[in-house]
Amino acid sequence: MPTTPSAFDPTRCPLCGNDNRCAMEIERETGEAQPPCWCVSASFPPGLLDTLPEAARGQACLCPGCVAAAAQKAGGG
Repeated sequence: MPTTPSAFDPTRCPLCGNDNRCAMEIERETGEAQPPCWCVSASFPPGLLDTLPEAARGQACLCPGCVAAAAQKAGGG
């Protein structure tokens, strides 16, 4: 799936392209207060964030599905 390195959609997971359900981004877009983001209580396997494209780091959240799949692959799920 070809992407432009600097054109990441902050509402999409940079690994799979699915909705990342980022409450912080929803709040930014709508101006409506949101409950804490799902990622606040999520456990991220070591090294997972290092797999993100450089341009997406700090710009777009992973989705719950990619985090869960990585945790299972790492033996943590």
